[in-house]
Amino acid sequence: MARYGKKANEKVEEAMHEFKHGQLRSSSGDKVKNPKQAIAIGLSEARSEGGKVPKKKAGSDKPAAAKSSSGKSGGSKSGSKTTASRKSR
Repeated sequence: MARYGKKANEKVEEAMHEFKHGQLRSSSGDKVKNPKQAIAIGLSEARSEGGKVPKKKAGSDKPAAAKSSSGKSGGSKSGSKTTASRKSR
Protein backbone atom coordinates (compact mmCIF):
# COMPACT_ATOMS: atom_id res chain seq x y z
CA MET A 1 0.00 0.00 0.00
CA ALA A 2 1.30 3.45 -0.90
CA ARG A 3 2.44 5.54 1.99
CA TYR A 4 1.83 8.93 0.35
CA GLY A 5 -0.91 10.02 -2.02
CA LYS A 6 -0.68 11.60 -5.46
CA LYS A 7 -1.13 15.15 -4.13
CA ALA A 8 1.72 14.64 -1.64
CA ASN A 9 3.97 13.41 -4.44
CA GLU A 10 3.18 16.45 -6.55
CA LYS A 11 3.76 18.89 -3.70
CA VAL A 12 7.12 17.33 -2.78
CA GLU A 13 8.16 17.45 -6.46
CA GLU A 14 7.24 21.15 -6.62
CA ALA A 15 9.12 21.91 -3.39
CA MET A 16 12.24 20.02 -4.54
CA HIS A 17 12.15 21.82 -7.89
CA GLU A 18 12.02 25.19 -6.15
CA PHE A 19 14.76 24.06 -3.74
CA LYS A 20 17.11 23.02 -6.54
CA HIS A 21 16.62 26.37 -8.28
CA GLY A 22 17.14 28.32 -5.03
CA GLN A 23 13.62 29.70 -4.93
CA LEU A 24 12.19 27.79 -1.94
CA ARG A 25 11.74 29.87 1.21
CA SER A 26 10.71 28.81 4.70
CA SER A 27 7.90 30.47 6.62
CA SER A 28 10.37 32.94 8.14
CA GLY A 29 11.48 34.02 4.67
CA ASP A 30 14.93 32.44 4.82
CA LYS A 31 16.21 30.41 1.89
CA VAL A 32 15.90 26.64 2.44
CA LYS A 33 19.35 24.99 2.38
CA ASN A 34 18.52 21.43 3.43
CA PRO A 35 16.78 18.97 1.07
CA LYS A 36 15.08 17.27 4.03
CA GLN A 37 13.53 20.60 4.96
CA ALA A 38 12.30 20.97 1.37
CA ILE A 39 10.60 17.57 1.57
CA ALA A 40 9.04 18.51 4.90
CA ILE A 41 7.67 21.71 3.39
CA GLY A 42 6.15 19.78 0.48
CA LEU A 43 4.53 17.24 2.82
CA SER A 44 3.22 20.01 5.05
CA GLU A 45 1.61 21.77 2.08
CA ALA A 46 0.04 18.50 0.91
CA ARG A 47 -1.21 17.82 4.44
CA SER A 48 -2.83 21.25 4.65
CA GLU A 49 -4.60 20.68 1.32
CA GLY A 50 -6.02 17.34 2.46
CA GLY A 51 -3.57 14.99 0.73
CA LYS A 52 -2.84 11.46 1.94
CA VAL A 53 0.15 12.03 4.24
CA PRO A 54 0.91 10.29 7.54
CA LYS A 55 0.70 12.39 10.70
CA LYS A 56 3.77 14.21 11.99
CA LYS A 57 5.99 12.39 14.47
CA ALA A 58 5.53 13.54 18.06
CA GLY A 59 9.07 14.83 18.56
CA SER A 60 9.57 16.46 15.17
CA ASP A 61 8.48 19.94 16.28
CA LYS A 62 10.93 20.17 19.20
CA PRO A 63 14.09 22.22 18.73
CA ALA A 64 17.36 20.31 18.56
CA ALA A 65 18.80 22.10 21.60
CA ALA A 66 16.07 20.69 23.86
CA LYS A 67 17.38 17.14 23.57
CA SER A 68 18.97 15.85 26.74
CA SER A 69 22.61 14.80 26.72
CA SER A 70 22.87 11.77 28.95
CA GLY A 71 26.18 11.17 30.64
CA LYS A 72 28.09 13.98 28.96
CA SER A 73 28.02 16.43 31.85
CA GLY A 74 30.20 15.53 34.83
CA GLY A 75 27.73 17.09 37.27
CA SER A 76 26.90 15.43 40.55
CA LYS A 77 27.53 11.88 39.38
CA SER A 78 31.31 12.28 39.28
CA GLY A 79 31.25 14.20 42.57
CA SER A 80 29.54 11.33 44.38
CA LYS A 81 32.11 8.88 43.07
CA THR A 82 35.02 10.93 44.41
CA THR A 83 33.47 11.26 47.86
CA ALA A 84 32.80 7.51 47.95
CA SER A 85 36.41 6.74 47.07
CA ARG A 86 37.67 9.14 49.78
CA LYS A 87 35.52 7.46 52.43
CA SER A 88 36.90 4.03 51.60
CA ARG A 89 40.51 5.16 52.19
